[in-house]
Amino acid sequence: MTLTEGQKDAVTELVNIAFSRTAAALSEITGNRVELAVPEVSAHPISGLLPALGRFVRGEVATVHQIFGGPVSGDAFLLLDIEGAAKLVGLLADAGAPTTQMGASAREVLAEVGNILLNACLGVFGDLLQVRFTFAVPRLHLDSLGSMLDSLVIGEDEIRHALLVGARFRVRASEVTGCMVLVLGVSSLDLFVQAIEEWAERVTHS
Repeated sequence: MTLTEGQKDAVTELVNIAFSRTAAALSEITGNRVELAVPEVSAHPISGLLPALGRFVRGEVATVHQIFGGPVSGDAFLLLDIEGAAKLVGLLADAGAPTTQMGASAREVLAEVGNILLNACLGVFGDLLQVRFTFAVPRLHLDSLGSMLDSLVIGEDEIRHALLVGARFRVRASEVTGCMVLVLGVSSLDLFVQAIEEWAERVTHS
C-alpha cells in the first residue's frame, strides 16, 4: 500500500488543520506559543513499520494509544522517544530540567497532549468522512519500540496498514520530533483513502 503524491498532499493538508487546532489548544493551556508541523506522511504494512518509525523515534518510547470505532476503525498513536517526551513535558509544563524518569505528573501532561492531538486529528478525519467515531480513553505506555509494534500484530487476523505522520513540536525555540500513527485494516484504509480523494476533489473545484 503506497500513497500517491496527491493523496499524501491531501493527508498532509488535513493533518495540518488538525495540528493547528492542537497547537492552538496547547498554546492556550500552557501559555506558551506551540507550533506543530508535518515533516512527512507515508503508508506502510505493519511488518515494514519499524524502519520508517526509526526516522522519528528510537529506543524506549512513550506512546499515547487511542482505539477508535465506527465505519472506519483502528488504533491511533502518538509516539515520542523518552528523551523527546521528557523534553516536551518540560517545555509545556515549565517543569524545570526535564528528566527521563517520567513521574506521575509528567505522564499526565503527556497523556493530555496525546489526547488533544489524537482527538483533533480524528475529529478532522471524522468531519471529512462525515462519520462519527467512538473513542476509547487514551492510554499512555512506556515501552521499547519493538514491544510496542509486537502488540499491534498479536491477535489480529486482518492484514493491517499504518499511516505514518511526522509530528514536529516547536515550543520556546526548541524542537521535539515524534510521529502519529494510524493503524487501519484494509477495508478501513480503502474507505479512508477514498474519502480523502473525494475531499481533495471538492476542495479543488470549490
